[in-house]
Amino acid sequence: MSRLSINRSGEMEVFAKAVELGAFSSAARHFRMTPSAVSKLVLRLEDRLGVRLVNRSTRRLQLTPEGCAFYERTARILADIEEAERCAAGGEMPTGRVRLNVSASFATHVLMPLLPEFRERFPAVSLDIVQTDAVVDLMEARADIAIRSGPLKSSALIARKLGATRMVIVAAPSYLERNGTPSSIEELEVHNRLGFCYARAVDGWPIKSDGETIILPASGTLQVSDGEGLRHLALAGTGLTRLAEFTVRADIDAGRLVPVLEDLNPGDLEEIHAVFLGQGGALPARVRAVLDFLAKHARVAPEPVARPSDDQAQVETASA
Repeated sequence: MSRLSINRSGEMEVFAKAVELGAFSSAARHFRMTPSAVSKLVLRLEDRLGVRLVNRSTRRLQLTPEGCAFYERTARILADIEEAERCAAGGEMPTGRVRLNVSASFATHVLMPLLPEFRERFPAVSLDIVQTDAVVDLMEARADIAIRSGPLKSSALIARKLGATRMVIVAAPSYLERNGTPSSIEELEVHNRLGFCYARAVDGWPIKSDGETIILPASGTLQVSDGEGLRHLALAGTGLTRLAEFTVRADIDAGRLVPVLEDLNPGDLEEIHAVFLGQGGALPARVRAVLDFLAKHARVAPEPVARPSDDQAQVETASA
């Protein structure tokens, strides 16, 4: 069979949709095909390529390493086709759905306030926003973009830096009135230090001590899975916590929270990145629109701290 007689783009589209929806049956419903027809199509694709793309030993669709690589290239090719057709038709406005995975803190304090302006600029782009502080697998979560805080591990994902934020220890005035305001590491050690219940790159609170930085464990009576949960516990007077400054700046300005031990703050910054699959030049217009908008408008540092420089805002090879 000649290559011209094979609908290669059609096969790619069905395969990609099965990956994105997580099942052959879901792709079959999308294209009004039978599940067996989708399964046979993927088998033909595997036979022609000479590799296994999908593990069939589990009920859930699971890609092989070769399948992951093929999906990423397929997604870029389909994005290029979509972009070529849009340009040929004279369309200038990005369209389609973009799925984001973001922390509850970033969603509350950065993303949600920007949505009215985004909707005004890109009315044809729909957003699915999933809030989680967990590090997700973008392909498994069928996410286009994830917002990650802290150092990035090396991977095949692409990262775009959105900025960096100071970290600050805070407590409610009511807590400090009952328990006193710590003025040293020794006094801080006896306070209720609220933290995260999952492992982080720095699993504790960096504190300056005799010219060095030590890590004090957050060994309080409550540990939670997201920064917004910690913020609300601090507001309720439950204990002290250490959070990104952009998440508590309004509370500090309003007197609802008070910075503690700023003279022992090492001044470390937590970088915030948008990570995504695929090379920057092959992104669908809808995904690029979201990334460019966030890079321009997402504010994670209080004024007058400067915005990231142009070279920081460029696409960098890094990851999740």
